[in-house]
Amino acid sequence: MDFSSKLLENAVNEMSQFPGIGKRTALRLVLHLLKQPKEHTRKLSESLQQMRDEIIFCENCHNISDRELCEICSNPNRNEELICVVEDVRDVMAIENTSQFRGQYHVLGGKISPMDGVGPGELNIISLVEKVKIGKIKELIFALSSTMEGDTTNFFIFRQIEECNITITTIARGISVGDELEYADEVTLGRSIVNRIPFEASLKST
Repeated sequence: MDFSSKLLENAVNEMSQFPGIGKRTALRLVLHLLKQPKEHTRKLSESLQQMRDEIIFCENCHNISDRELCEICSNPNRNEELICVVEDVRDVMAIENTSQFRGQYHVLGGKISPMDGVGPGELNIISLVEKVKIGKIKELIFALSSTMEGDTTNFFIFRQIEECNITITTIARGISVGDELEYADEVTLGRSIVNRIPFEASLKST
């Protein structure tokens, strides 16, 4: 791809680093920005820089937040005895969109995947186990994607807390095997939360 401007080429190269955006799409986006008022581009740049500099992770659930405690954890109407374990913030958003869950979350930050060099130590598992052992949680829901990595992560956590006196469940398999949670439609995802099953029962069915 030939560029008439080095500045344009640099912008396209940076934009094309985003997931799912190739050079042609990046060029369309950059040319779109050039057609907009400079104020629009300045606000976009400032908002991205502010997000990168100031955004933090909730000290309780590891969700992305503007404060030490995210809006969900600081909401007194949420059931803090019911915890839904998810891979990342996209899954929190997906479940929240169903309006079927009124507990809190615990964001692992990924799933165990030896092939990708991701072990238990790279995830927020220790803080989850400690949270369970304190004794305030009555039910833990595994809502990880129904992939081999997701199932491996579920089982690893289960073995860490199986002696604790809590209910351990997993979302119903309305989500197809191999699917990522964020791509499930809201109705199916909502039903899988409501119709969750004991985790040990899911082990017997695999």
